[in-house]
Amino acid sequence: MKTISRDEAWKLLIKYNKESFHLRHAETVEGVMRWFALDQGFDDDVDYWGVVGLLHDIDFELYPDQHCRKAPELLRDGGVGEDVIRSVVSHGYELTVDVKPEHWMERILYAVDELTGLIWAAALMRPSKSVSDLEVKSVRKKFKTATFAAGCSRAVILKGADMLDWDLEQLIEKTILAMRSCEKPA
Repeated sequence: MKTISRDEAWKLLIKYNKESFHLRHAETVEGVMRWFALDQGFDDDVDYWGVVGLLHDIDFELYPDQHCRKAPELLRDGGVGEDVIRSVVSHGYELTVDVKPEHWMERILYAVDELTGLIWAAALMRPSKSVSDLEVKSVRKKFKTATFAAGCSRAVILKGADMLDWDLEQLIEKTILAMRSCEKPA
């Protein structure tokens, strides 16, 4: 798989995204995807997985009503290959697009995108404001509270876990570990 460099991906991302929240989310998902590439034995594809994670919401800030539908145009204009475009778009499966996550990496992206938001919100409730001391049971408790981080779709997270044939606790545990690996100080 050929991909653009991380620097090229970052320049493309900031062309369409300015809000620190969106940029931080993109960097978090990038780091999480890089961790999962190594964890799942895709060592040769770490950069590819990272670029897909970094660019996954490229269209969300400017085109929230066209999320994952506007991304192909923006990515093509930036010289991004069709394999990356397909992977980016697949995380909107059955929400905004009909591109089903098929590659293992696409399934992981689908599963962790919403979950990283929920985990980050749970971490911010802790005195440390960090995932470094966050436990699965804390996230599980927050997961059960529909009003907590209400914008994070529990249905998508559960469907993502199912796509991976993992239980929810396993997905949460791995995603916490992945987020620890790339957490930047607040």
